[in-house]
Amino acid sequence: MSIEAARPTINDVAQRAGVSRTTVSNALNGKGTIGAETIERVKRVADELGYEPNAVARGLRQSKLGVISLLIRPLESLDTALPEGVDYFLRFAGSAALAAMDHGYSLMLITDPAKPGAPPSSLAADGCLVEAPIRNDPALTLLDRKRIPFVAVGVDPARPDDFPAIAQQTERDTFLVLDHLREAGARRIALVTGTDENSWNTLARRGYESWAARHGIEPVIRSLDETSGVDGGRALAHELLAGQTPPDGVYCLTGRHAAGLVAGAGELGLRVPDDLLVAAGSDAVVTRTSTPTITALDMRPVETARLAVESLIRVLEGEPVDWSLMDPESLLVVRDSTSRR
Repeated sequence: MSIEAARPTINDVAQRAGVSRTTVSNALNGKGTIGAETIERVKRVADELGYEPNAVARGLRQSKLGVISLLIRPLESLDTALPEGVDYFLRFAGSAALAAMDHGYSLMLITDPAKPGAPPSSLAADGCLVEAPIRNDPALTLLDRKRIPFVAVGVDPARPDDFPAIAQQTERDTFLVLDHLREAGARRIALVTGTDENSWNTLARRGYESWAARHGIEPVIRSLDETSGVDGGRALAHELLAGQTPPDGVYCLTGRHAAGLVAGAGELGLRVPDDLLVAAGSDAVVTRTSTPTITALDMRPVETARLAVESLIRVLEGEPVDWSLMDPESLLVVRDSTSRR
């Protein structure tokens, strides 16, 4: 059965709610004089069926629009869509747009369509990419209920096998960074994650705990809100590094936290890399321009975005997708922060 044929119609809503088509239309569009109880029943039934009354989101999708939407989930929790010192999202979105063009599609950036007050246009696309979904992500739930094809970049931690997704190899990346820190001389390595409940934070923590157990290291884990940025990393340095047995190596998932931690270490009189090794889990402007420059993982957003677009288009065109394929392998860019003489 095609996706279009499976979409519910106004007749389905009317039949389930026990009212006429006109009543359904008026109830969903705020027209006419209909009792509150009827309006509530019609809206509930429409929601249960996944019926979308909006003309753009429903009517135009009966044929190909040539539009792919992109929800970059981390931007929903940050205080801006252009976080200072971070270029991962710009590179990902730019690559996705160009890859879509190569296949005859346009790319539309959207906010979370499940949020109250989200514009109807957020669902007006042939398919959707969701980058870094969170635990029990409401956007994935909504897209699935409305039968809008989608591909996630990173799994929903609570439902890792429920939806089509490019499963990023975060645990593998974590082992890569930790092994490098150990080879560079660190013996007491701490992990600093973000607080978003996505697979990046979740799997990095799991990988770190597994690695620490294997090497007989007492786990030291801190979580910082992603919005705290460089200032959050600086404040953490004063808490984490001021004890009697501070870590001699720190792996910060975000580049801004790593840059702040390096700055805070300097304020405490610690030299990086002589006294402290620091690495970041995502390369960024701040890791490349920090003093000293910071070793970081290049998560290859350009290649990942292209793979995600191509996977979604295969879904839209009814072609099989091998979801066991790994995402492009991250590259460790070694810089001054872990290069002891």
